[in-house]
Amino acid sequence: MNRWTLKYVSVAGLAAVAILASPATAGAGPLAPHTSHGTAATAAPRPTLTAKANVKSVRAWQQFHIYGTGRNMRAGTRVTLQQKQGKWWVSLPASVYTARNGVYNMRVKLGLKGRNSLRIVGGRAISPLVYVTVR
Repeated sequence: MNRWTLKYVSVAGLAAVAILASPATAGAGPLAPHTSHGTAATAAPRPTLTAKANVKSVRAWQQFHIYGTGRNMRAGTRVTLQQKQGKWWVSLPASVYTARNGVYNMRVKLGLKGRNSLRIVGGRAISPLVYVTVR
């Protein structure tokens, strides 16, 4: 065998041993996912919605507003108002899109008299309940 070939083989072998024994790859295993920071990929934060009404009580079919913010979701996400009717959540024909900064403001009119349980859904998130009494 040529002596130059022997030198290159031994240098390549030493380089492979040095890479395998380095602290950066120790314990990582051959199939560990690689990211730019050297840690495993983390899951994206869950989307959330907030909701508030500008009134506590209204007359039947009187207009009021429900507003809030969507976090960890894309701008322009469609959010829809839902009302609890019996034991079911019914989507009402009231929906808007979130703004660039995630806020929304929705005009609402309700006709079901009594205490209404409302929530906002969209972007795989559900807001906390909002209560509005219709008299």
